[in-house]
Amino acid sequence: MTSVEYLIIGHGIAGATLSYELRRRGHPVLVLDTYQPDSASNVAAGLMNPVAGQRFALTWRADELLTAAAAFYRALERQFGQQFFFEVPILKLLASVAEQNTILARSADNPWQDFVADINLSPAPQAGLRQEFGGITIRRGGYVALRELLAALATEGLQNGWLRRETFDPHRLVVHDSGVVYGESVQAQHIIFCEGSAATQNPYFNWLPLRPNQGEVLDVECPGLSEAQVLNRGAYVVPLGQQRFRVGATYRRPPFAETITAEARQELSHKLGAMTDQPFSVTGQRMGLRPTVPDRKPLVGTHPARPVVSICNGFGSKGVMIAPRLAAHFADVLEGTAELWPEVNIERYSALYLASLSEAGFSS
Repeated sequence: MTSVEYLIIGHGIAGATLSYELRRRGHPVLVLDTYQPDSASNVAAGLMNPVAGQRFALTWRADELLTAAAAFYRALERQFGQQFFFEVPILKLLASVAEQNTILARSADNPWQDFVADINLSPAPQAGLRQEFGGITIRRGGYVALRELLAALATEGLQNGWLRRETFDPHRLVVHDSGVVYGESVQAQHIIFCEGSAATQNPYFNWLPLRPNQGEVLDVECPGLSEAQVLNRGAYVVPLGQQRFRVGATYRRPPFAETITAEARQELSHKLGAMTDQPFSVTGQRMGLRPTVPDRKPLVGTHPARPVVSICNGFGSKGVMIAPRLAAHFADVLEGTAELWPEVNIERYSALYLASLSEAGFSS
């Protein structure tokens, strides 16, 4: 029987960062994870963008999150001798005079702090770029080679025994007041679910408003396009090196497609064509399910009736930026030295939990 302090389910960006932080602090951890090459974390381009959306809004806690994320990924680079974090400018290309006016109106109040390095509505021509309406250059962002980072951590975990490639079966979990027992092989003081979109089927947290969203990305080759920056205009274009780029992502609500679609390929190709006048070829296409939440904040906290059962999920498209700081914060909470941020605490959805109890009682 393996005995640990924390049993973590899932090794995407949420589970990987949280398990790393807890191990770093000396807590015995075991992670159960089934490798899925098309999971949200493995498909994602790992974009870190502090200014996003149609309203050009500054991300919640942007400075705090980006500072922690950069430090976290640099530490992993030193540990593994491999680059994971690529800090490059993000050029947000504007699409209309209306967007120009929005940017000018918003910039008067300096809402982006030091994250916007430049607003240029009449730029000089740049080879390979379509920028009729100019754009804004965002600093302190970039991208993380997330698939490679998770693979490096997983290899270490398998070698050192803290990671097992195993599909979690909730029917084998027994929860007591003082801990949990899983099957006949694991006992833990606490279990934390970091299972992404699979949480919709989790019997302890299926009352939370986690909404899977299907996204597709393209890998392309575009020899005439600069790799010095990330491009964004309705989609992102992230450089992968050697004239390769990742373009994405689409957003699709249920019902989901069973495999990659021609519609997504056409949509993303069209969006890339709006950003570059260079020819490109599609070399790959993948799809995954990202866990999203209506208020666009993660779902973190302890089950209302089961104090040894917790969740850390719902990071959406900003996982690589949010996860390192939130992992450290949640570790503080688990150690009893901090109160959980109300913005992420699942207590904000307590009415849904009470409603689920009433519904269960009514149906029984």
